[in-house]
Amino acid sequence: MTPTSAAPTAEDARVAAFEARIAAGESIEPKDWMPERYRKQLIRMMSQHAHSEVVGMLPEGNWITRAPSLRRKMSLIAKVQDEGGHGLYIYCGAETLGVDRHDLVEQLLNGTAKYSSIFNYPTLSWADMGVIGWLVDGAAIVNQTILAKTSYGPYARAMIRICKEENFHKRQGYEIVTTLARGTPAQRAMVQDAVNRFWWPSLMMFGPSDTDSPNSGELLRWKVKRKTNDELRQRFVNLTIPQVQAVELTVPDPDLHYDATSGNWEFGAIDWTEFNQVIRGNGPCNKERLDARRAAHEDGQWVREAATAYAEKHASRATEAA
Repeated sequence: MTPTSAAPTAEDARVAAFEARIAAGESIEPKDWMPERYRKQLIRMMSQHAHSEVVGMLPEGNWITRAPSLRRKMSLIAKVQDEGGHGLYIYCGAETLGVDRHDLVEQLLNGTAKYSSIFNYPTLSWADMGVIGWLVDGAAIVNQTILAKTSYGPYARAMIRICKEENFHKRQGYEIVTTLARGTPAQRAMVQDAVNRFWWPSLMMFGPSDTDSPNSGELLRWKVKRKTNDELRQRFVNLTIPQVQAVELTVPDPDLHYDATSGNWEFGAIDWTEFNQVIRGNGPCNKERLDARRAAHEDGQWVREAATAYAEKHASRATEAA
């Protein structure tokens, strides 16, 4: 006797209808039904993104008081402020999935949540501010312009404004790099050193290779992601190498070469051992960055308490008036 397959359940029908909407290119909104796994994947991805924006303020904020001119200081302050705003947009977007921002922040502070590996590297010179803006924000733009087409509406809409601001950050960084590359021998050596230190960590920003990425399959199927980690990494390299050549700098990759057949800049092997060490909390600045976030959170406790008391006071007055 041949075994018969089980009849589709109501849940199966809902999943099928959901995936049909995704396949048709529809946007999923907060009040729409969604599989629990889709919701959890989005919370994981969006919270990591928000944490990255907030932790990413730290390496640059460290250079505000040491910027070489008032113009540079003002630009850097504006950029750091933008990053804080990006974190806020994405935390708000994650809250539409039924999570509390307080819980997400607690996960960051207690070390159970991840954020981008790139923000666990030190910023040793002013040139790092230019290279971070150019390479790190440039890598973010490659990733985030694709996220502006993600299947979850609130996340996609947040990316539109974020991408506009990240483009400003990249231009600002590249201008700093160009100025230093055309400066004195010492300035040129300083910016080349910064490129040497940030090149490989910038490539790691896109995440593990496609063969080792545990979440990519689901995210691509549901169109949360539209391209794989390796596809985005290759696009970043193809866009960036001509910019490197334009300012007559080099990247620390002896295997880099142009493949005329594919039209790609082929690059050498990434040190995934280093990447795994950093995301497990063993990078050069993991402890320092989390300690700074915890200290800021504790120092801001009085502000949160004052805001809560103010809200309760006005709610009480409104109740009495009614």
